[in-house]
Amino acid sequence: MATITTDLTNIERLPGLKSLWAETKGDSEVCIAVLDGSVDRSHPCFRNAQLSTIRTLVSGDANNGSASEHGTGVVSIIFGQHNSPIGGIAPNCRGIIVPIFSDGVEGSIVPCSQLDLARAITNAVEQGANIINISGGQLTASGEAGHLLTRAVQLCSDKNVVIVAAAGNDGCQCLHLPAAISTVLAVGAMNAEGLPFNFSNWGDVYQTQGILAPGENILTATPGGGTVLRSGTSFATAIVSGIIALLLSLQVKQGNKPDPQAVRAAILESALPCDRQEVADCRRYLAGSLNIAGAQALVTKQQTGVKTLSNELVEQEILQPVEKVTQEQLNSQASQIIASENVNPAAVTNRESSIVTVQPGNTTTLNPTPTAMTISGNIMAAVPRVLPSGADGECSCGGGLPPQLLYAIGTIDYDFGTQARQDSLVQDGRIEATQAWNPNDPLQLLANLEQQPWEASSIIWTLNQEDTPIYGIMPSGAYAVRGYELLRQFLQEQLEEGVDRVSIPGVAGGSIRLLSGQIVPVIIPSVRGMYSWSTPALTISVLGERPDQEETQQQEYNQRAEGIRNFLDRIYYELRNLGITPQERAMNYAATNAFQIAQVFEQAASENMQLDTIEVEISPLCRPESECYDVKLVFFDPERQNQRARKVYRFTVDVSDIVPVTVGRVRSWYVY
Repeated sequence: MATITTDLTNIERLPGLKSLWAETKGDSEVCIAVLDGSVDRSHPCFRNAQLSTIRTLVSGDANNGSASEHGTGVVSIIFGQHNSPIGGIAPNCRGIIVPIFSDGVEGSIVPCSQLDLARAITNAVEQGANIINISGGQLTASGEAGHLLTRAVQLCSDKNVVIVAAAGNDGCQCLHLPAAISTVLAVGAMNAEGLPFNFSNWGDVYQTQGILAPGENILTATPGGGTVLRSGTSFATAIVSGIIALLLSLQVKQGNKPDPQAVRAAILESALPCDRQEVADCRRYLAGSLNIAGAQALVTKQQTGVKTLSNELVEQEILQPVEKVTQEQLNSQASQIIASENVNPAAVTNRESSIVTVQPGNTTTLNPTPTAMTISGNIMAAVPRVLPSGADGECSCGGGLPPQLLYAIGTIDYDFGTQARQDSLVQDGRIEATQAWNPNDPLQLLANLEQQPWEASSIIWTLNQEDTPIYGIMPSGAYAVRGYELLRQFLQEQLEEGVDRVSIPGVAGGSIRLLSGQIVPVIIPSVRGMYSWSTPALTISVLGERPDQEETQQQEYNQRAEGIRNFLDRIYYELRNLGITPQERAMNYAATNAFQIAQVFEQAASENMQLDTIEVEISPLCRPESECYDVKLVFFDPERQNQRARKVYRFTVDVSDIVPVTVGRVRSWYVY
């Protein structure tokens, strides 16, 4: 048997790491969750690694696509087993892989939404993660996250879980989410000489909560068993997560409970300051560069009772909230971000080549997948999309993405944007000069819009989930009037006819600020795909009226109806999403196409089987120039779970157009 030669040189060069490895190479009590692309766990470097995968909408087998390349590389930096092709930093720790990025067309990476990221963070916490590694982010002008992501990050603080996130590779004084959130540890990248990379971001918030770590030519795994050298903040982030895992393992070795927030404080307090003789702009150093030996010394002192940073000091000097900016500042900062990338490309120069091949015959290229950002009046920024933080130093902020398609499900509501707009509608909307009305009463609002339908465009219509606005809806183009008519109709049906869901397909059209101050993305809807329905009415339209007399027929009807309701409720509540990724759009369309779903549940009910899981994956068969996904419904027999095979029903949805369509017939088979 051939002896494996292990190349640990570019990891072992980290000052202080060998000394820390002499104490521990990780402990299974310490868990790191990696939120990234799918991972090739069959790679030799993961043999005997303690890894598990949480199933998500983008779960699936790793391939040679960009998302799997990125995810496999990031995970190998942390968990690569020693005496294998890749020696990771914390090989003996436990890992959870949470896929959030998937492969798009022509080598691109499909971004995830803030909702998907929030859900992934929450799942990681529930699975016992001490550290959450996010080697990606969304470029932001304000540094303010949506409330769902903010809530998920707060959960981490409450549960003493530390999030380590990439600062971004845009080469500007700008921020990424979630790295810009005050309790997150942001990570920038430096080269082999210890100098900040030109592409590494240095936003103001990072000066107190950011750390520079090595990010040049890091040896990583690639799907299929190969290895490559990678550069960028994504890989610097993985290094910091691995170091934190070792320091937590050191706490365990000393007989103490892992304390991620204390280790985060030690990382920041021990950071090596900027040398002004070497760097003209010390802001690029963030709070300083990674000091493994110094952090280890602080953690050891903490465990032996020597006081270092008090909780009060950490609260005051490290966990400061992001300062609220004015609208003028927001637009100014966003404009600077655009200028630094689109007007002056030379601002990000001297980057390393994309990937240096290490294993012969295994060349890989990861194309950049930037997020568009535009400023136009009161509508600003693109739909929130979280991407890997620039592959190998590439910028992740420029243009080039096609329009973001959306297919969302929720309920209709409205907002006024400003108090002045609300007051003007009240004054102008009086049916009679002496008649006052309450614009917050939807029935009164609809009555006024009946008299003055043109005012419908003066209102911010919103799509809500669980009473929370997730999108603003702005009909545009030749059929905008019809779009506003449908929105009024949907609201009326919700109030008077029991409609509980609407579908809104369309494209992303920036974002808008609501009266509460919340900023939501905007959908420019496609009228032909806007539908409303109630679950009971939809069930009746599919199955007909419930039989009145025959008891056996009533029971069969009830089973089919319950199956449809269960499927719809799973999508509405358990798997609710923003309808951004192709998988989400395919699943949401499946919820509106109940006639096809009814065929599935009718067959399943006849065999006394119940729905177990809903899965979405890329379809192996698709028409030219289309993008097809298979929605898989897996059923089981509750009375004979261990004696009977599960049954899978699969139907294909083409999501390449604004309004998805089903392709072909429903297929089914048994799984033993």
